[in-house]
Amino acid sequence: MYLGRIVEYADKARLFVRPLHPYTEALLAAVPVPDPAIRREKIVLQGDVPSPLRPPSGCHFHTRCRYVQARCKTEAPALREIEPGHFAACHLR
Repeated sequence: MYLGRIVEYADKARLFVRPLHPYTEALLAAVPVPDPAIRREKIVLQGDVPSPLRPPSGCHFHTRCRYVQARCKTEAPALREIEPGHFAACHLR
């Protein structure tokens, strides 16, 4: 969830292996890996978390998303089934 909206839904194995929403991707990138030989891309979200009382228009995550498009700023993406049993609310998918 991000600012009160479900952005991704899947079983945990699928979610951890292949996140489909940029917010989920950033959350998982922040989890420490106990093996120092494993390198993971660091995703640093820019900006501040918007107020949940006055969320941005369109996709609530667009102000911090590294893949933002013009459509994201005006149109809220629907939570759709992208792969069997894996749902995401993102215009990129």
